[in-house]
Parts: sequence; structure tokens; C-alpha cells
Amino acid sequence: MQLSLGTMLPSLWERTSLKTLFLLSAILLILAKYLQRRRQHLNYPPGPLGLPILGNVFQIDHKNPQITFEKFVKKYGNIFCTHVGNLTSVMVTGLPLIKEVLINQGHVFIDRPKVPVHYHVIKTFGLVMSNGQAWKQQRRFALMTLRNFGLGKKTMEDRIREEARYLTEAIREEKGQPFDPHFQINNAVSNIICSITFGHRFEYHDSQFQELLKSLDDILQLETRWECQLFNVFPWVMKFLPGKHQELFREWKKVESFVESIIKQHKKNLNPEETLDFIDAYLKELSKDNIHSSFEEKNLVFCTLDLFFAGTETTSTTLRWALLYMALYPEIQGKIQAEIDQVIGQSRQPTLADKENMPYTNAAIHDVQRMGNIIPFNVPRVATIDTTVAGYHVPKGTIVMTNLTALHRDPKEWATPDTFNPEHFLENGQFKKKESFLPFSVGKRVCLGEQLARAELFLFFTCLLQKFTFQAPPNTQLSLDPEVRVTTSPVPYKICAIPRAM
Repeated sequence: MQLSLGTMLPSLWERTSLKTLFLLSAILLILAKYLQRRRQHLNYPPGPLGLPILGNVFQIDHKNPQITFEKFVKKYGNIFCTHVGNLTSVMVTGLPLIKEVLINQGHVFIDRPKVPVHYHVIKTFGLVMSNGQAWKQQRRFALMTLRNFGLGKKTMEDRIREEARYLTEAIREEKGQPFDPHFQINNAVSNIICSITFGHRFEYHDSQFQELLKSLDDILQLETRWECQLFNVFPWVMKFLPGKHQELFREWKKVESFVESIIKQHKKNLNPEETLDFIDAYLKELSKDNIHSSFEEKNLVFCTLDLFFAGTETTSTTLRWALLYMALYPEIQGKIQAEIDQVIGQSRQPTLADKENMPYTNAAIHDVQRMGNIIPFNVPRVATIDTTVAGYHVPKGTIVMTNLTALHRDPKEWATPDTFNPEHFLENGQFKKKESFLPFSVGKRVCLGEQLARAELFLFFTCLLQKFTFQAPPNTQLSLDPEVRVTTSPVPYKICAIPRAM
């Protein structure tokens, strides 16, 4: 006897378990979302086909994403689209498109995206990840305060030169033996921004500060782990599960606690008549009665951390690349030292005024930045409204990344794109700026510490090469392989700093 459809469906429904119904509902929901995305993306930039919900998460080499994106550029062109969970990203390549996004449509791509692993920790606080009026207020205040405490003035140059002397002496203590310069350089560079934010520098043997620098290093490494990428796809699940993402959050808590303790001390010692550093200036701003202000103590913590992170990591990493390139290119190191000896000599310390007369040294620093490629895809932006880029529809909420890797290795722009070569920035023996050189980004959210970073790079680098010749330890082959973290760093190495004859 055949059952009619009308009696069969109720029968199946009664025999179906609740677990099966949930599973079927989830599958239907995933398929519906996937089909909806496919329909919405008809005029999106091209890109690799991804899995429902997960998107392209397994197609991207998170240990070295530059390789993956290089393949995508070759296959899909100078604008393509990828998906990771609910995050849709568009990558643009080439100077014309980068300028279109960051300058011509800078008002559209001015905000930062809410990436779950960042949002879990930072929310919308600080200078880097904040948006809208809050970002404008915090950036304006930070720039004003940095200038008040010496940015762009002789006092800041004096601080860097003083710290360069401490760094030189610390390296001299190694007596030409192999050593890892990582944390000594980190400490030196960090002391410049610490003197502005905290009001004092830290000794190189300060165990508490070394612990802070270690946490900073761990955060930059942990954020690229697969668990953190999975957190971006399933934050509501991953926040309850163990893994490296939980370790990342613990390290963030450590550095937050460090800054909070310094703020607490500043509150005790605050003198209304005297402002000694950034934290003092911010605490005084907090005392003003302004209900429309974004100034609050949590913002002070993350603004301070943003200044600390940004003021330490990028410059420190660039200097470590610089020493590595000097050891691997001794003929270039020799030319720089000859220029130092000619312009400065050995009897006095370098000054920023010397840079104008040292085109080869300046060019070498620039090409280290180009080759080191510290932030390969820039800090991401997000579209604040629906717009069009290169004829493709880019809806509100789309994350946009700019391919600085391809820009800094473009064979149309650089004579030897994959080789360290200071001649890239020289013309008839004089330094020449290059439009396709954007390590500090460009547009409305250009790095606010660019001026400070340029001063640090020149003074630290020139001081070190004035006093030492850097070379590989005996029977050691140094490597230019990158260690991919939030920033692209050289793999840990040891080097010998041989004192130069006076």
C-alpha cells in the first residue's frame, strides 16, 4: 500500500531527531548565505572561489601570505576579492589603484575594519583602530602633544643622539663576539617613545621592561597563528576554546596592566602646573568637562600602547634588517662608512643636518625599507559607503588592503627589484625621492610618527656604522628569509660588531 505525500511528510517529521533538524537548518542557512554572497558579488572584483562560511581561509598561506597574494595578482589582476568568514577583503595592486584608494577616495576608505581578534582586545579605542570623530580627536591630540614634547625639534634629535650613545656602548660590551641585536635595538628605539609617553627611558638590563618588550614580540608573532585566523571566522565559539589566541589575549593583558600601573603612578604625582609627558597631558585633558569628548582612561591606555607599539616595532625591525644587509653587502657598508668618515669623521656624533650631505647613506636606508617591506599590505581600511574601484562595485563594509609588496618590488619602478641596491634612490650621485616608495602609507591616515621614524633610522644607523663594521660570525651563513609576523622581520640572527679603528 503506497503512502501519500501528505501522510509521509508528517511521519518523517515525527521520526526526525532535534539534532538532525538543527543540522539540516544549519546546512540550509550556510547554503542560503553562500548563494546570497554569490548573487551580491556579480560585480565584485574577481577572486578565488571559497568554501561556504569559511571562504578562502584554507587557500591563504598565513605563514607567508605574500606568496599567496602574488599568485592571486597573476591570476586575477590588480584588484581581486577574498573572503574569510564574514570578512570580505579587496586587495589593490599598483600605484594608480593605491592612490585611487588612499588619496582620491581617501574620505571613503578612512576607517579601520572591526577584525574580531583585534576588536576582542582593543574595541574601538586608541589611535590605530579607532574611527570617526573619536579617531580625529585622538589623532589631533597625539600630534599636538608629540610636537609639544619635541617631535620635529632639536630636543627630540638630542634624545635620539643620547640614546644612540647608550646603544653604541651596549654593543661595544659584546667585544666583537656574535650576539643577537634584537632586544638591544628594541630597547633603544622604544626608549625614544617611552621618554615622550612615560617621561623616562629604561635601562637595557631592566628586567620588567625586558618582559614588556618580550610581550610585545609575542603579540606580533601570536597574531598570525591559525587559531587567531580561526577566531576571525568563529569568534563566538573560539573565545571559549583553548589555543594560541587565548595566549595572545593574555599577553595583551600584561601590556595593558603595565601601562595602567604607570598611569596610576602619574595620577599620584600629577602637577597641574607642569606637564612632563603624554600621559600627564592626557590626564589633564580628562579633567576637562566635555560630554562629547572621546577622552577616557581606557582610551589613554590604548593610545599609549599604540604609540609604544608603533614607535618601537617598525623602526627597530628596519634597523635589524639594516645590520643584516650591511653584513651581507660589505662593499655597500664600506661605501657608507667612507661617506661617514668624509662628512662626519670620528670625532663627533652624527646630526640630522648631516643627512643632506650623505646621499649614499640616505639611499641605503631607503632601500633597506623597500627590501625589508615591514608592513607588506599596509594597515587595512574599510569602505564607509558603497563605491566603485577600477569599475568594480565595492560595498560599504568591505576591507581594502594595498599591496605594498608588489609596489616595492615592481620591475617597472626599480632597476633590480629583488636586490638590495642604494642606487635605486640616487641620480647623478644625489638622493632622489621615489613616488612608488610608501613604507609610511599615504593619505589621511598616513603614519603620524613618520618624521620621528626617519630621524631615528638615520641617527641610529649612522652612529652604529660610524663605530662598528658588521659581519657574519665565523662559519655562519646569514639569511634574508623573513619571519612573517604582524610585521615582516628577519629571522633571528647573530652578528659580530667589530669596533672600527679610531
